[in-house]
Amino acid sequence: MLNRLLHLLEEGGTRRVSDLAKELETTPELVEVMLEDLTRMGYVKPVTSECSDKCATCPMSDACAAGAPSASGGGRVWVLSDD
Repeated sequence: MLNRLLHLLEEGGTRRVSDLAKELETTPELVEVMLEDLTRMGYVKPVTSECSDKCATCPMSDACAAGAPSASGGGRVWVLSDD
C-alpha cells in the first residue's frame, strides 16, 4: 500500500489525507502513518513553517493547507523529496 500511496503522490497535484484514504480504501489515520513512514524512508518530507510564512506570495496558496489554521481545515503537508 505504501507503493500505491507513493504513486498517487508522484502523480502530482494537491490531495487531502481524507481523499488519499478514500482512494486507498483505508482510514486517514493509516495514511498519516504511511506518510510518516515515507518520510523516514526519505521519499517525502513535511513542509515546514518556513513555507507557510510565504503564503501571501505563493501561487498555490488557495490549494495548500500548510498555512491554514487547523480550525479551518488546515493540516500537515508533505512534498516529494528532491533525492
